[in-house]
Amino acid sequence: MVNLVNLESVAKSYGVKPLLDGVSLGVGGGDRIGVVGLNGGGKTTLLEVMAGIEPADSGRVSRVRDLRQAVVTQRTELPEGATVRNAVLDPLGFTAEHEWAADPRARSILDGLGITALGMDAPVGDMSGGERRRVALAAALVQELDLLILDEPTNHLDVEGVQWLADHLLARGTALVVVTHDRWFLDTVCTRTWEVVGGRVEQYEGGYADWVFARAERARLAATVEEKRRNLARKELAWLRRGPQARTSKPRFRVEAAEALISDVPPPRDSVELLAFAKRRLGRTVLELEDVTLRVGDRNLVERQTWRIGPGDRVGLVGVNGSGKTTLLRLLAGETEPVTGRRVQGQTVRMAYLTQELHDLPESLRVLEALEEIARRVTLGKQEMSASQLAERFGFPAARQWTPVGDLSGGERRRLQLARLLMAEPNVLLLDEPTNDLDIDTLQQLEDLLDSWPGTLVVVSHDRYLVERVCDTVVALLGDGRITDLPGGIEEYLARRDVARVPAPAPTRPAAEPTRSTATERRAAQKELARLERQLDKLTRRETELHEALAEAATDAGRLLELDAELRALLADKSTVEQRWLDVADVAE
Repeated sequence: MVNLVNLESVAKSYGVKPLLDGVSLGVGGGDRIGVVGLNGGGKTTLLEVMAGIEPADSGRVSRVRDLRQAVVTQRTELPEGATVRNAVLDPLGFTAEHEWAADPRARSILDGLGITALGMDAPVGDMSGGERRRVALAAALVQELDLLILDEPTNHLDVEGVQWLADHLLARGTALVVVTHDRWFLDTVCTRTWEVVGGRVEQYEGGYADWVFARAERARLAATVEEKRRNLARKELAWLRRGPQARTSKPRFRVEAAEALISDVPPPRDSVELLAFAKRRLGRTVLELEDVTLRVGDRNLVERQTWRIGPGDRVGLVGVNGSGKTTLLRLLAGETEPVTGRRVQGQTVRMAYLTQELHDLPESLRVLEALEEIARRVTLGKQEMSASQLAERFGFPAARQWTPVGDLSGGERRRLQLARLLMAEPNVLLLDEPTNDLDIDTLQQLEDLLDSWPGTLVVVSHDRYLVERVCDTVVALLGDGRITDLPGGIEEYLARRDVARVPAPAPTRPAAEPTRSTATERRAAQKELARLERQLDKLTRRETELHEALAEAATDAGRLLELDAELRALLADKSTVEQRWLDVADVAE
């Protein structure tokens, strides 16, 4: 098969720093390629050279004749003075409302990316950066294409939007090259992975999980990767192998060899030990919202809700864009007041709140000075480190630690903001979209630190991999004024959103009074609910016992494998019982 685009010995530098050095590669029809690497390592440059936006310093870039290509980078601009209709539909020749509304693909794209809700005649100049990025993405997707090149397309999408985009790209079959730090998206969509590192592009088969396996395998065989990186790879592998099978559905590499790396790796978090530590640090009361109503304008985001967050709780908060996640987080942080009800904060709480805005950074200081301004040393769980060591964990090597804060890029400023929060040794962390502007290596470092961090955590994120990795429970704002607990996690959230989008059939006649058989069914359902609750209690107790046994058997590899297998089977049973409980609860109401 002829490649759509070929790069031959391509080099590209900015100043004295070579970002691409003798790179040769190609994109074939139907390829779906994920591009990963450190921030500033050359990922966006590779895309721009491939797309013809930037010329190569040397080497050759060739494309097939009449290549239909669309590019959406972080620098893509929309026409000055354009409306959504001008930017997205006019190039296709849709002049009337009914024309695009009758086109299934155009309608699906506009609805899936939330463009319709913005208004087709809304001027793009008045929109936020995230809204403009979604309009630019829609303008690319509505076209007939051979190749689609995207730079961080998931950054301004909610969990539901990321799921829609993945499904859309899988269904259309267009060749794709995408830079993203969203690991779930990489694993779901991509069939190949390119890692931009040291001016080279290392090529791997498969998505994120396969890339992790392959990188760990290379480290095992070559034995040249430093011990710190090796330990992180082993920990990540252990979590991937213990997670849902979908994460490892493409084992194209020597999995047996990679598994040798993780045979003695315990679960990422010792939940029992962390909970005990959190209770000692926090006491019984952490954050509570009692009978709270939260309003923006004339819309109630939350109505008369009570939510108690306890010591050691790790909660992911999900919902569509505009559902009120950030506003609720601000209420938890004490930065806004409820219309009714009250917020209660425990006396021992030391809170840190990561907002989406990059502010409160001392521009006149250097990176290390900005950290040492908070503290010189920090203890995170069982890990004690200096400010310099924490800076290195967040991607600031020794030389970079003397860079003035005012000279940092957006991604570096985000990393420094996170590091400063952790230097204060909080026992409650509120994180609003913490993955924005972070590369995958930094995300791994953040997750590794959070694994041993014994506090209470509330995370708002569109990155479902992060939520599943660091959170134990998920709650959602579904637009009904309630804070809804989701035992099934993000999968349950997406299923509920799918149901909500299907209009209920109009009743043909008034509902009849409950019949005797309906009352009998309800009583039977209530009995089954009681039985299921007893079963769940039993499973939960056994789960706690298994976690304790895993902690005690930390040095016994055989016993660990045995306990891990039992725990996986128990969690599967528990998930089935919880789903049955949800089904029966609808009948019992």
